[in-house]
Amino acid sequence: MFIERTTPRPNVVQLTLNRPERLNALTWSLVKQLHEQLDALAEDRQCRAVILTGAGRGFCAGLDLDGFGAVDGTADMGRIQRHWEIQRSLAALTQQMRRLPQPVIAAVNGPAAGGGLALVCASDVRIASSAAVFATAFIRVGVTGCDMGTSWLLPRLVGAGRAHELMMTGRRFVADEALAMGLLADVVAPEELGARVDAMVDSLVMAPPMSLALTKQGMWAALEIPSYDAMVELENRQQILTMLTEDAAEAKASHRVGRPPQYRQH
Repeated sequence: MFIERTTPRPNVVQLTLNRPERLNALTWSLVKQLHEQLDALAEDRQCRAVILTGAGRGFCAGLDLDGFGAVDGTADMGRIQRHWEIQRSLAALTQQMRRLPQPVIAAVNGPAAGGGLALVCASDVRIASSAAVFATAFIRVGVTGCDMGTSWLLPRLVGAGRAHELMMTGRRFVADEALAMGLLADVVAPEELGARVDAMVDSLVMAPPMSLALTKQGMWAALEIPSYDAMVELENRQQILTMLTEDAAEAKASHRVGRPPQYRQH
């Protein structure tokens, strides 16, 4: 299996890209399995948070330049059409991640380049080991620096000026620089990454499931909605939807007495 799914704790799923001998570079087999896992998570009402990481010493080195493989059902297509299907299958990963109701935490354990950086950008929270190294990389292999949503995501995370420089040069940058520019929420020593991600999960699952899902939806929508007033109207509706749930009452009650909440999604 090129995607290892585990449950490190109740209501939390970890997806591990599992081609460590290739720094978890993307092939059709890996991408297909990741699509399948993301599809399953979208329907998983028990899962509250998702952790995405890589096996071995890398997070994801991007497209496997030694051979991605052919998308199922494209063998009889023309060259352009085959490559079009590959492109769509890659780009759809970041779209799927954005649509998941659960927050995705990228636990960046090592190099994240090209498509690997795109997966990092598409996550909702990004925490890295000090061993992590990043690069947009696309332009270094003869295509544009804009791929898998990076040209939309990266400027919104780090600012247009810095993002444009990174996309046009494809240069490598280390975890501390990524933290300073705002790409990452935190950088820790390699041996502390698991504990730091676990602490982040603790913070996230304290919120009622619907509140957390709508916060994810709303925070990304706010980057797209051009009008302040339109976003306030969306916020107003989210607040009414969540404040009248039984889980909201449970959140308030548990907070007052300092006990863990027991949510039922009611």
